[in-house]
Amino acid sequence: MKKVTISTLNKLKSDGKKFASITSYDASFSKLFEEAEVPVLLVGDSLGMVLQGHDSTIPVTVEDIAYHTKNVRAGNKNSLLMADMPFMSYANVHDACINAGTLMRAGANMVKIEGGGWLCETVRELTRRSVPVCVHLGLTPQSVNVMGGYKVQGRDQSLHDSIIADALALEEAGAKIILLECVTKELAEKITQALNVPVIGIGAGNVTDGQIMVMHDVLGISANYIPMFSKNFLEPTGNILDAIKLYVKEVNDLIFPAEEHTF
Repeated sequence: MKKVTISTLNKLKSDGKKFASITSYDASFSKLFEEAEVPVLLVGDSLGMVLQGHDSTIPVTVEDIAYHTKNVRAGNKNSLLMADMPFMSYANVHDACINAGTLMRAGANMVKIEGGGWLCETVRELTRRSVPVCVHLGLTPQSVNVMGGYKVQGRDQSLHDSIIADALALEEAGAKIILLECVTKELAEKITQALNVPVIGIGAGNVTDGQIMVMHDVLGISANYIPMFSKNFLEPTGNILDAIKLYVKEVNDLIFPAEEHTF
């Protein structure tokens, strides 16, 4: 597998080619994901739920993410590695820079933050400091207590328009990737077409440039429940490597996500 960079993803978008992404938390799986040629890995704060057993991502710390980032980087040298900035680790620009530095030194190629247009100043400053940023829009799990649960975003017209405006403003501020979670397919398509940077979706239909899934959902082993926008790729293949290869192929071939995985 050749080394994947932001330029690689930009080229895939310009060529109209899809790409797969997956969460990863340790060296063994990250090595397997490189063998399966997964272009993008995310050390997600989802580890708070799938590894630590919490009911949300809120308890996860920068130290947790840094630890797992080091492990993932040790097993995989060529996938582009994103690391989540956990809850309240980017509450102001100063903290964002300090904590992003910790994650970049741990081996990340990019950090991911959740929010909207209010993050533009943070994105600009991180970019000035040579930290590439992915911004997570739509359903943002760190805001679960404000949202009142995990709900599809963008059905209301005012929120629909607000998310589009945020995406455009964040791209202008320097965001290198926009990630959309649990938004309507119509909204995801509008944003993907409007932006020059790659758009990655989860629960956003097959219209985005890339897809991302929690590895436990791809393998059908999530402890709590399997989201309707996910698919168990282990069941038809019988082994983990083939399951991940099938996931990559179905994303590339526009087979997954299908209509039954789409809002």
